[in-house]
Amino acid sequence: MTTTSINFIDLNAQHKLIAGQLNQALQKIFAHGKYILGPEVLELEQKLSNFCGAKYAVSCANGTDAIMLVLMANKLRANDAIFVPSFTFTATAEAVANLGGQPVFVDVCPKTFNLDPESLKHGIALAKENGLNPKGIITVDLFGQPADYDSISTIANQNDLWILNDAAQSFGATYKNKKVGSFGLATSTSFFPSKPLGCYGDGGCIFTDSEELASLLRSLRMHGQGKERYDTIHIGTNSRLDTIQAAVLLEKLKLFPKEIEQRQAFADQYAAILKGLVETPFVMEDVRSVWAQYTVKLPAGKDRQQIQDSLKENGIPTAIHYPKPIHRQAPYKKYLTATPILKNSDDLAQVVLSLPMHPYLDFSPEYADKLVRAFK
Repeated sequence: MTTTSINFIDLNAQHKLIAGQLNQALQKIFAHGKYILGPEVLELEQKLSNFCGAKYAVSCANGTDAIMLVLMANKLRANDAIFVPSFTFTATAEAVANLGGQPVFVDVCPKTFNLDPESLKHGIALAKENGLNPKGIITVDLFGQPADYDSISTIANQNDLWILNDAAQSFGATYKNKKVGSFGLATSTSFFPSKPLGCYGDGGCIFTDSEELASLLRSLRMHGQGKERYDTIHIGTNSRLDTIQAAVLLEKLKLFPKEIEQRQAFADQYAAILKGLVETPFVMEDVRSVWAQYTVKLPAGKDRQQIQDSLKENGIPTAIHYPKPIHRQAPYKKYLTATPILKNSDDLAQVVLSLPMHPYLDFSPEYADKLVRAFK
């Protein structure tokens, strides 16, 4: 008997809805020939800032560059400590290390998977004890849920630290009725194809309410350019969003609000079906996730590989986000951790499992039955 497979992320279903409009948009770009920072990029930046409530949006080449550009704008130096959660993708810490800064790894909350304010306090104290200069905090809204901005902001203010919100997985989410993109000094996001709002290649963006920072970021993404192309006023980099990718995002942005609703509906169905079988995601009060991933925690004693194999045999793909915290990765073992052991990060790496999540999921009774049987 042939088993019908479903997609972990289904970009083809989405593409069918926008193919005609996208072809027209591409023909327009081919006609004007402005493939780098063309008019579609400026239009996208305006619509993105309107969508999330930030005054300024500065697009760039990818989500990692978005983080790096903010660090560059804040003149990161070798002795500067930047506090980052360890249970996330390596790009967050990578951006700090590549610019010569000192990532200090902080534990996460076991229920939300986001940066733990208490661990952050330990990290700041430890950095000072080791002669580092605490400079900033990079929160990561893991799997689509915003971090505890209020608690983290209080700690940041007490220690004169800025906050960069890494919203690579959470653009479109809300925190206490405010959309992600309007918190802290700046917010960075990624438009990698698998993100809730993704393009057909790489892309990123930075949001801020600071006109001065936005102006500096635009210069830095263009080799530090001043008023004219060959007038260099900063040491910058090359990180611009292609016009074609902007056109893709403009079309996808039209679908985005409805897709967020669909993701929430599927998250609700998962929670109802899997209740009592696994620990389903916890979402804080007055917070709405955009569900970049639907990641459950397996009960003690459950064989994760066996469950994955069972689901795979039934056409259901899975992923582990993430199998090893960053502070356990070879290149990062030399950096400080807030406490000798980041217990929650280590524990989560052993029990998390991500299930298919996208707006076009076929949540049929057959699919639900397969899930239940695999997790029993």
